[in-house]
Amino acid sequence: MNGRLRWWAGVLVPFALLAAGRWVLPLPFVVEVLIFSVYTMACNFLLGRVGFISFGQPAYLAAGAYGTAFYLYYFGRDPLVGILVGLASGAVFSALVGLVFVRLRSDYFALVNLALAVIVYHLMQKVLAPITKGDNGLWFLDRMSSTPLLDLARPDGFVWFAWLVAVGVWALYKYLDDTVFGACCLATKTNEDKVKFLGYHDFKVRWTAFVLANTTAALAGSLYGVYFGFVSPEMASAARAADPVVVTILGGTGTLYGPLVGAVAFVGMKDLVSGVVGNWEFFVGLLLVVIMLAGERGIWGTLEPWLRRRLVWRRPAPALQE
Repeated sequence: MNGRLRWWAGVLVPFALLAAGRWVLPLPFVVEVLIFSVYTMACNFLLGRVGFISFGQPAYLAAGAYGTAFYLYYFGRDPLVGILVGLASGAVFSALVGLVFVRLRSDYFALVNLALAVIVYHLMQKVLAPITKGDNGLWFLDRMSSTPLLDLARPDGFVWFAWLVAVGVWALYKYLDDTVFGACCLATKTNEDKVKFLGYHDFKVRWTAFVLANTTAALAGSLYGVYFGFVSPEMASAARAADPVVVTILGGTGTLYGPLVGAVAFVGMKDLVSGVVGNWEFFVGLLLVVIMLAGERGIWGTLEPWLRRRLVWRRPAPALQE
């Protein structure tokens, strides 16, 4: 029972702190951190568990965002249904391209995903402009209807919905880390032959992980679309292709809290530094270099051993019987 309580404490404590910050920090900052952490969890799983370095995450982000936008602009008004449509479009899109992409490795995988982001950007900006409205984007903020319990059409309701989604996604990946599937994902990163020897289908493991991670990225895109009530081709821009990879490394590749810590650091520096210096990316890059030179474990990977020694509750040793 104590183990289960510690598991749930590990899930809820960091997000409880962020929820408490809702009354201290600006609402847009909290929402952006929550959505960006969901976006980064996808990249963190691909890079940390499967060994896939993907510079095409904006393509999957846009797949979810435009799936939601098409529904809310042309067909319906319920933002919850819109998010489900975006999630489904991201899953289908990831499943189809994954049949080809997961056969590639290393730099080939990274580059073909970057090319995909460029293709999606061009499709949304030029080829499908009559539907996507090109650079003007799709505006549907005033088309969304109210939802029960948590009104997603209002920022005060949406922030709690985004919090619940972030907690759910984080708990899912935490659970997967302790499953056979999570172990197989990690094994494919280090030794594919042993995975095959144990009787597991290496391609199916990589493809499932690819679809799961990029569907998560599409979910983040759907949340972005509903929150802003607007999507544009800029979401798939190759200029933003490195963002989730940078945040993953900044927070700590393969760590459970890395995406959340990295998102807080990235969004915080963007909001704070950009108010003083226009080229805020320089400082993010400088911080990334310092973190990598300090041990290549990211912010959370560096802090975790220190925190474990001081904050983790330890059960007292049983008393010796006389």
